[in-house]
Amino acid sequence: MTIVPSLAIDDTLFKALLRRHAAAVVVVTAAGEPPAGFTATSFTSVSLDPPLVSFCLADAASAAHAVARAATVAVHVLHHDQEAVARTFARSGIDRFAAHGSWTPGPDGVPLLDGVLARIVCRVFRRVRAGDHTIVLATPFAGDIHDDPRATPLVYHDGGYAHLRHL
Repeated sequence: MTIVPSLAIDDTLFKALLRRHAAAVVVVTAAGEPPAGFTATSFTSVSLDPPLVSFCLADAASAAHAVARAATVAVHVLHHDQEAVARTFARSGIDRFAAHGSWTPGPDGVPLLDGVLARIVCRVFRRVRAGDHTIVLATPFAGDIHDDPRATPLVYHDGGYAHLRHL
């Protein structure tokens, strides 16, 4: 069933409105030959009971096929100084893992990036088609946190990368 809104917002205005929303930058990885990974700002918590998180992936993205088959994914919250990592995993046509270099295989072969602010390993719970994207709901089962409690995330806002500072 396709739902068509009776009042659709103009594409230009829609993009401008969404650019005002600041979001933490994550890299989502999935096992495969080769492994897959992509930069996202659509990561969010969904539920505490049961624990669920979500992220969205464009159906046309190069990582879409691997993520569609993956039972396990890893979400890496990037540290404020990891803009190069975000840019690497946002590029197409390259071996993102070779360009990044620093990772190890985790549960079910999912690539785990080193040096990130937080790493959450999840089992895929459900996939939901939504427009030209797929929403992936996942259950965290493992994770680790950067050892500096004052470290801040890389943030994407208004078309550029930024980071927070503690007041």
